[in-house]
Amino acid sequence: MNLAADLGELLQLLPVQRAGFALLLAAVGLPVVGVVIVGLDIMPVRFAMMHVALLGIAVGLLTGLDPMVCALVACALAGAGVAPLARTPDGLSGAMGLLMSLAIAAALLVLAVSGVNASGAFALLWGSILSVGTADLVVLGVLAVLVPGLFRWKRRDVALLLYDRELALCSGVPVRALTLVLLVLVAVAVAGAIKLTGALLVDALTLLPALAARRLGNSLKSITLWAIAVGVAVNLTGFLIALWLDWPPGPVLVLTAGAVVLAVHLIPERRTRSWRAPASASASLPSSPSSH
Repeated sequence: MNLAADLGELLQLLPVQRAGFALLLAAVGLPVVGVVIVGLDIMPVRFAMMHVALLGIAVGLLTGLDPMVCALVACALAGAGVAPLARTPDGLSGAMGLLMSLAIAAALLVLAVSGVNASGAFALLWGSILSVGTADLVVLGVLAVLVPGLFRWKRRDVALLLYDRELALCSGVPVRALTLVLLVLVAVAVAGAIKLTGALLVDALTLLPALAARRLGNSLKSITLWAIAVGVAVNLTGFLIALWLDWPPGPVLVLTAGAVVLAVHLIPERRTRSWRAPASASASLPSSPSSH
């Protein structure tokens, strides 16, 4: 009873309510971004954008501007900058590796030569969910509307691009423009999630719900809906557990999401085919991906 009463009192606090609302917004937009990351096979994007965000925060500390705004802008520009290199999945992965190396080197150089206290920059590695502010909620709210909205509006084009780039080109999909938009959204989403879980644990909000959803869904639409559902369940459950036990939310969210992914993969697979196949199987693509 005491634990329940303590949890109820905590939920009355404004910072806790803001954090819970932020996680709810994040659960709508960020798992869909995870679907893009898995679909484009760009796992290194998370690490690259973490380093770019660190560079943006370092620049913000140096110039006196809002560090998180600088991180968001830096990630958006980085996502747009690597888009022309995304002609193949291998090319994009290589670009992310280069970006990661350059960004962390530049961030460390800025911090070293400016004399700025680096503790504020490196704090993003651990997150600060209870310090979520109005600007953070606005960013997460925009992503919660924009990302699922883009998937609904351009469902056929997105499905073709995530399935097979060459087939999308042959089908008239504006691959370069769509890839640019998706990479910018991915970059901004990763930057927007850093404050909630920290850069090292951002997978809890993006990648892990998408991995569970790919096991549960057999079409882009169903995978997207499952990703959002898993994200909402994981974020709210993990946050309540963290409050109840007085544990740091970031690791609890990751462990909760990881437990869900493992549990989902223990369920016998009932699908006869996967929505996303290797490029070599593109000839067997269903005639209308948008219908799934």
